Amino acid sequence: MLSRTGKLLLAAGLTVSAVALGPAATASVAASPAAAAAPAASTGHTLRPGTRFAVTPDNEAERQALTDLRQGDFTDAAAMAKLASWPEATWFTGGTPDQVRSQVRAAVRTAAAERAVPVLVAYDIPLRDCSQYSSGGAASDAAYQQWISAFAQGVGSSRAVVVVEPDALANLPSDCSATIDPTGTLTAGRIADINYAVSALEAKPQTVVYLDAGNSQWHSVGDMAHRLIQAGVGQAQGFFLNVSNYQPTDQTDHYGTWISQCLWFATDGPAWAAGHTDYCASQYYSSAAPNDGKPGDAVSPTDPSTWHWTDAWFTQNVGTPPPAQLTHFVADTSRNGRGAWTPTPGKYTGDPQVWCNPPGRGIGAEPTAATGVALVDAYLYIKTIGESDGSCTRGTAGPGDPEYGGTVDPAAGAWWPAQALTLAENAVPALTFNPRLFS
Repeated sequence: MLSRTGKLLLAAGLTVSAVALGPAATASVAASPAAAAAPAASTGHTLRPGTRFAVTPDNEAERQALTDLRQGDFTDAAAMAKLASWPEATWFTGGTPDQVRSQVRAAVRTAAAERAVPVLVAYDIPLRDCSQYSSGGAASDAAYQQWISAFAQGVGSSRAVVVVEPDALANLPSDCSATIDPTGTLTAGRIADINYAVSALEAKPQTVVYLDAGNSQWHSVGDMAHRLIQAGVGQAQGFFLNVSNYQPTDQTDHYGTWISQCLWFATDGPAWAAGHTDYCASQYYSSAAPNDGKPGDAVSPTDPSTWHWTDAWFTQNVGTPPPAQLTHFVADTSRNGRGAWTPTPGKYTGDPQVWCNPPGRGIGAEPTAATGVALVDAYLYIKTIGESDGSCTRGTAGPGDPEYGGTVDPAAGAWWPAQALTLAENAVPALTFNPRLFS
């Protein structure tokens, strides 16, 4: 039975076999066991490998595919149809408690009707994004706690994966600037808010909750582990990485595994390590390395070939923790197929904003809860593919973006058809049509 997306695309005149899939792919869909198999359910607060994630109806890519079809652009319509067929997270970025309760309830009920599990992003933390491109959030800690409580009520007893507040821990108020939180009061409130969110969501019987851990080119392993412990990760399923970023999947998995090992080391490991996430080696430094200034004898965050020094530290000091005691995580692969962007050396004298609408990027691994990596519960499209990161200027006087001919990038969160198409066309592996669209 065709899903709503499939029906709309076919009703609009898209010949899926000829345009979107191609003859060979059409045959594989017809024979695909994934298309006919019943989805595995998440059990309690864990995520099973066979979990089927929900495709958001009437998503941006679907609407773009229909627009392209009406304009006779079958090539672009096919690319957007493929993108529209894959699960992406649904973001909740504000509104009143009553509104978010209703919106979340509608999302989980729609997913349940499709026999799938939705991925929901709670994104309303006070002082969100340090009041930069994605600024906003609740007016106070009290207002946020009312909002997230209503969010949890909207989930109710339904199955849901909840991504709690991207950047909330990696970008604490104390990280914003020296003047934002001089007394630490705002940061303490932020930590309390995330703890409250974990408690509210974990009180629901079938939520799978993950907390923010930034990305592999941001905080050191020990620093991130410390923040996670403060925020209550021990009561959640785990943490998430690379949301709205571009770091390669293998490096993300490596970094996440170190964080998980560091969490165990400082909480359940040897007595001498209790509370000491600061002892953990990282992508920046390892005492196992000679650190003598010779090439390859120190850890470099941008050169994973040197990360064996950090692996050596964990082998020597952490050993092999019991698998059941290690914290799991998920990774955002929505835009990391071609890895991070490196601008031409010397092109920019200011901040090149490598995280902000970098050119030439592509979608990464398709969403799945069968990752083949022990601690990685799922690869997910968390960032909405095709939404702008903000109006980037690359440290220039602006107002335009030099990487896009000086035009002004759309505001953060705005749909950008050209970027969506670039990401789809540059996908690694190549973007295909989701066979479960037809199940």
